[in-house]
Amino acid sequence: MTRFDAAEPAERRKLYVDAIAAHRERGSAFLTLEADDAIPEAETDAGDEAKTALETEGESDDASAAELGVPWVQFGDGTVNLDCTDAELETLKTVLGEFPAFKIDELLRPEEAAGVNARISAKADSNRIAQFVDDVFLEVYDLPSEFRVWAVEV
Repeated sequence: MTRFDAAEPAERRKLYVDAIAAHRERGSAFLTLEADDAIPEAETDAGDEAKTALETEGESDDASAAELGVPWVQFGDGTVNLDCTDAELETLKTVLGEFPAFKIDELLRPEEAAGVNARISAKADSNRIAQFVDDVFLEVYDLPSEFRVWAVEV
């Protein structure tokens, strides 16, 4: 594997497929994909306005999302693993409706951690897994279409 990040949608999916292939070749326990914590400038202005409005109302779900840190997705042995808030979990369930070969196997709610850990069986080829992972970053974590992702562990 020669590249470890991508920002364009098609390039991100190629990165996911390459990372899955490298993970399988190496026989590693899992691979980890992580969203870059830098947000494109075009998204920052709109995000600041929305955040300010939520903070004024005192109803920010972003606080629990912030506690979870930078969005990440792991894949290993046919399982996708990720952390999410309760609201993100609802969105994840909607995304899963578009991927019938994927299903939630286990939800863990550790007392010492904010959010939910979801383990999803992914009985599909690398391309379909790549589509699912990208949809998770875009829809579940609500990232802009031009976000950068890193393969941080393969």
